[in-house]
Amino acid sequence: MGILFSSIYKSLYGMQARILMLGLDAAGKTTILYKLKLNEAVSTIPTIGFNVETVEPMRGVSFTVWDVGGQDKIRALWKHYYMNAEGLLFVVDSSDPERFDEARGELEGILNHDEMSKVPFVILANKQDLPGARSPSDLVEAMGLSKQRGHEWQVQGCCAVNGEGIVEGIQRLTEMVTRFQKTRRF
Repeated sequence: MGILFSSIYKSLYGMQARILMLGLDAAGKTTILYKLKLNEAVSTIPTIGFNVETVEPMRGVSFTVWDVGGQDKIRALWKHYYMNAEGLLFVVDSSDPERFDEARGELEGILNHDEMSKVPFVILANKQDLPGARSPSDLVEAMGLSKQRGHEWQVQGCCAVNGEGIVEGIQRLTEMVTRFQKTRRF
């Protein structure tokens, strides 16, 4: 009955999904969220707790995005947001390679959690506009993604301030989430 209702709802109202947006502090998560929501760059302060917004990045797609703070002490709370997640946007400051190992460790912890089993993810390699920003292919290597099994993934370069690359990352996540929703067990 639940599957039938879900199918009818999707055919009438389009695709809906619960998306987590995680990443280290100062990676640009909140800026990306409000660029998606308002289509403008907003001034932000470090997120203590979370922001949640429903965004419609394209026609027929509605994402409820949970942007959870990335400070070290808040990361221990991330696991409380995993339940029913259907996609993950993991934001990395591509201009700060000294924190890539830390980001990799956090991503591995997320992906190894039972509730995140097979959840697709897009890494947004943010701050591509800054000098020294590493390319998406550099991040594939730095984050150990070539060895990643069990999750569909993509790395997308972006710039939260001007919006470049964000739509492409969301389009790819939409494709992956659609497949995930069709294959997951209810």
